[in-house]
Amino acid sequence: MSNLFDRLDARRPPVEQKLQQPNHAQRMLDFILRWPRSSISVSDLMTYGPRPKQNAEGVRKLATILEKQGWLTKRDTPKKNMLHWNITRRPIIHPELTTDN
Repeated sequence: MSNLFDRLDARRPPVEQKLQQPNHAQRMLDFILRWPRSSISVSDLMTYGPRPKQNAEGVRKLATILEKQGWLTKRDTPKKNMLHWNITRRPIIHPELTTDN
């Protein structure tokens, strides 16, 4: 004989799996494509970019992933310690990265 809770549980629709959070590189790509200027720097990404960002090294790693995918192209800067990229905009509505990083 089943109790009340078993009968109520049988009528309940199956629970949908929670969607996974997009990875940090995907979130960075989404942010960069909304950026109003044609280029972006590490300091811009640190100041205005999506969270979580720990330090400039982590932002550089994400930017190199996007650079390898072709969304960013490195730009010459007057100082060697500055990093600046041109944003390559493509006519894709919801782009997704193909990396697991």
